Amino acid sequence: MTTTLLRGGTVVTAEGEARADVLCVGETIAAVGPNLDTPVGARVIDAGGAFVLPGGIDPHTHMNLPFMGTVTSEDFFTGTSAAAAGGTTTIIDFVIPDPKERILDAYRKWRGWAERAASDYSFHVAITWWDETVHADMGTLCRELGVNSFKHFMAYKNAIMADDELLVNSFTRARELGALCTVHAENGELVYRLQKEIFERGIHGPEGHPLARPPAVEGEAANRAIRIAEVLGVPLYVVHTSCIESLQAIARARSEGQRVFGEVLAQHLLIDDSVYRNPDWDAAAHYVMSPPFRSKEHQDALWRGLQAGTLQTTATDHCCFCTPQKRAGLEDFRKIPNGTGGVEDRMAVLWHHGVRTGRLTRSEFVAATSTNAAKIFNLAPRKGTIQPGADADLVVWDPNATRTISAKTHHQKIDFNIYEGMVVVGGPAVTLSRGRVLWSDGALHTVQGTGKYIDRPCFPAYWESQRLRNEGRAPSAVQRTLPTP
Repeated sequence: MTTTLLRGGTVVTAEGEARADVLCVGETIAAVGPNLDTPVGARVIDAGGAFVLPGGIDPHTHMNLPFMGTVTSEDFFTGTSAAAAGGTTTIIDFVIPDPKERILDAYRKWRGWAERAASDYSFHVAITWWDETVHADMGTLCRELGVNSFKHFMAYKNAIMADDELLVNSFTRARELGALCTVHAENGELVYRLQKEIFERGIHGPEGHPLARPPAVEGEAANRAIRIAEVLGVPLYVVHTSCIESLQAIARARSEGQRVFGEVLAQHLLIDDSVYRNPDWDAAAHYVMSPPFRSKEHQDALWRGLQAGTLQTTATDHCCFCTPQKRAGLEDFRKIPNGTGGVEDRMAVLWHHGVRTGRLTRSEFVAATSTNAAKIFNLAPRKGTIQPGADADLVVWDPNATRTISAKTHHQKIDFNIYEGMVVVGGPAVTLSRGRVLWSDGALHTVQGTGKYIDRPCFPAYWESQRLRNEGRAPSAVQRTLPTP
């Protein structure tokens, strides 16, 4: 059993910061405090002049994903390794069953792929069709297999799109189980119609992609999902919020007391829609993802939403397709595989453009990159904090480390980087996952298969209290268990 002492740093959590050492025994944190004694034989990591942060949690990734006729270039080993190079130690990926595929079969398939992971992982499970087997399998996933969140794609017509009937069925079942519903909010019918019209007008290149997915398409779907969740009395998590219309729908619901959470991607905070107008087809296609990048006023609004707490988490939707894969849509933007990378860069770009600019405090940064996701998805207090008994997922963060982001030097398995040429100040000097050093001295030390699957229990007591409130009765002794980030 390895004992590690992080000496001389400033520990930063979502609650505050203080000068403290951190002692890790085996896979867990044993003590946090000033001037801790060094156990005999302990490995000592000098954190002087640096911050010690909880390992990052990316709640939205797609490793090894079969999608749009191809498979993402990033697998669970390469993806979690790249994440560790950027300070992220836990990912929540997505099981996405094919239409009519048993969701338990899909779950087992993804678990097999993920056995290669170098750091810890968990899964959301997408509901892409409905019958009584789906109803039953959701129960098995929740009660026996540690899945507490289900994803619903409101886009991708004729593939994995969830219509209103499916949403109602799945949301109702999630309420019974105490699980959390998540949605990709885009009106799939409108996207399908707009794609057809734009293509028929002669717009075939990547510039057609954002035209077919305007902000109103996202805003309508977000509001519809929120109102369905309101009627059914189930909490909702809206992934990759990219525009003012969705942000307003989330803010309105939260102001009315509805339990709605919002996620924003780091890239939607920093990249605008001008990338689609690049005359170089490959360069423009690299940025094709859904929802697409928006104009700058949406970026400003998203930053304000993150600062105000309307948006609680930051993610990447890490979904890598290399240039030859993107070229499947060379004659038709509708066939360009949707997805960009970023799992390695999320924390650095948010630190540089958030903390260093004064938009976020260091504690707010920790909340947005780790703690809030741990609370919402029931990983806390095992993940997302620095306290005795928690997993020793830690990052020694050097606030002065300077790096120019580039595909030539990144560790992601993709041949371009959406932040190419961006200079960031601040980054991980050392990354530990359950006490194991994954990144130090500018090099990876990851080992295939050392990551663990993390159970995430459901919240049945909280959901029951919500049901009682909806019926106009006090929850009496029912314990509310869902934390509020």
